[in-house]
Amino acid sequence: MERVYRATLLVLYQLALLVGIVAMPVALVADRFGLGLPVHRAVKRLGEKYDQAAG
Repeated sequence: MERVYRATLLVLYQLALLVGIVAMPVALVADRFGLGLPVHRAVKRLGEKYDQAAG
C-alpha cells in the first residue's frame, strides 16, 4: 500500500508540474492584471508530501 501511495504522489506531483508549465502563458497574462495562479503551492505541497513518503 505504501508503494501505491508514493507512486500516486509522484504522479500528482508530475501532473502539477505539467499544469504549471502549460498554464505559464495564462499566468503571465493574469499577472499583468494583478491576478495570480496558485500552482506553485500545489507543486510545493505535493513535493513535500512525496519527500516525506519516500524518506
